[in-house]
Amino acid sequence: MNTTENKKVRKGSSDKRAKIIAAARDLFLSDGFDRSSVDAVAAKAGVSKRTVYDYYGDKQNLLLAVVEETSWAVLDMIKQGITDYLSEFEDLEQALILFCEQFVASANGSSDYSALIRLVTMEEANLPISFLEKLDNATEEGMIRRFAEFGENGLLDVPDPELATKHFAALTFLMVFNQPKKIGNVQDEQTKRIITEGVRVFLRAYGQRAIHYKNEELS
Repeated sequence: MNTTENKKVRKGSSDKRAKIIAAARDLFLSDGFDRSSVDAVAAKAGVSKRTVYDYYGDKQNLLLAVVEETSWAVLDMIKQGITDYLSEFEDLEQALILFCEQFVASANGSSDYSALIRLVTMEEANLPISFLEKLDNATEEGMIRRFAEFGENGLLDVPDPELATKHFAALTFLMVFNQPKKIGNVQDEQTKRIITEGVRVFLRAYGQRAIHYKNEELS
């Protein structure tokens, strides 16, 4: 009996947290962090103000929780792409292109991704630098580990997998996201071209040819 009661309490607590996070996210996006009050979050979530404070301490911690939870969906997209395309493949260039295309398609169709970008952009002043660095590290961790493995297997020349990951992102999907939006097939063709050329530039810098070039210099 006690076990059942405990499960109900945990489920209720989880439900309330989810409602608070959803309400806070909506308000932070529509009204901004500074103009959103804890009273408004509580009212929108259908909980008491005390409950919000009990769960999150203050509005600053609530913002961090909103950004962190929103980022989980983006991490899942990256993990899924790594599983689908970068675990087993025959052609590294094609695998990297397909990985980027899937991530871009998932991100473009995700309210979580757009919300994360808007929250980080709008509320950068209210987010500690250490928190933003931790967020960046979390989103890059899977790719850093994968690039390090590619280096160990001789597929890439990556003395610094973290830097290689940043270069890869900058040349591919981040460049896509920074482009002005276009209509229909034009947008699709532009995305394909940016990703394909970005992957090729990355491989020219970090691929086997870079290793061969260095070996020739040493001989």
